[in-house]
Amino acid sequence: MQPQIDNLGNQIPHRAKRSILWVLCLVGALQPWTVQRALAQSQPPVPPLAPNLSLQSGNQPGAQAVPGFWDPRRRPERPDLARLTVIRFLTETDYPPFNYTGPDGNPAGFNVDLARALCEEIKVTCTIQMRRFETLLDAIASNRGDAIIASMAVTPAIRARVDFTDPYYRAPGRFVARKDATLKEMRPEYLEGKKIGVIAGTAHEAFLKAMFTDATLVTFQSDDALRQALRKSEVDVIFGDAISLALWINGTDSGDCCAFSGGPFIESRFFGEGIGIAVRKGNDTLRQALNWALFRTWEKGRYTDLWLKYFSVSPF
Repeated sequence: MQPQIDNLGNQIPHRAKRSILWVLCLVGALQPWTVQRALAQSQPPVPPLAPNLSLQSGNQPGAQAVPGFWDPRRRPERPDLARLTVIRFLTETDYPPFNYTGPDGNPAGFNVDLARALCEEIKVTCTIQMRRFETLLDAIASNRGDAIIASMAVTPAIRARVDFTDPYYRAPGRFVARKDATLKEMRPEYLEGKKIGVIAGTAHEAFLKAMFTDATLVTFQSDDALRQALRKSEVDVIFGDAISLALWINGTDSGDCCAFSGGPFIESRFFGEGIGIAVRKGNDTLRQALNWALFRTWEKGRYTDLWLKYFSVSPF
């Protein structure tokens, strides 16, 4: 049962009320949609931060945030795996660090390593075939593969063609600032009058227009132009896809100028339901087996090890 907050707005000034609701949301006392309803009649709602993050050190020095989308209180039952003898995974050809061709010519990347870990957990033979992304759905429909693990976003349109496992990662939005200007949190009131750079026409722009109404949005047509504007101090912060921004921050193109400011935002209305493994419609045996194996991989720490291997600067 959700806490009652109907009388809050009549007793507390808006700014104080917004801060109280923000804290309640972060500690789990309120759900994001409760905060949004409470603030709907005044200022734009405070956007929720990503849940279920754990700080793990893994094999990397220092603590890093690793996403965990599995609730240990909802442990999936081990399904009947007797009918599974082989899983033919399909992935795409060129989306590093998730999928790419390794130096030996074989498939490599986070998705590929995760697929192999799942097959080891289920104890079945695993094959991985690389194909162009736009051909993957047709390939699984024509029985040229059993499961797609290719950073495919879960959307209503794609759900009409395939079934999905539980999400195994999300693509959050995050702010990036120059290293001397980062903040622990990015609340709307902190960015009043500030210039926020964002790619025009994206979900990230729509999110900022809905949530950060007192900031000045400066739109760009390309990632390069957006990031250069931050390096040149033409904007105060930029906002975009946290995964691509993490790779930029850790790469040479950034010139070690910048870092994440505040935490990740995963509001599903803007950033989707997450990334899942796709299987043919009605293949519940495989879907349930993969869900069980994903949980077990996370529970044993192998998911964390893989994440830290590929993301030295975590998107989360």
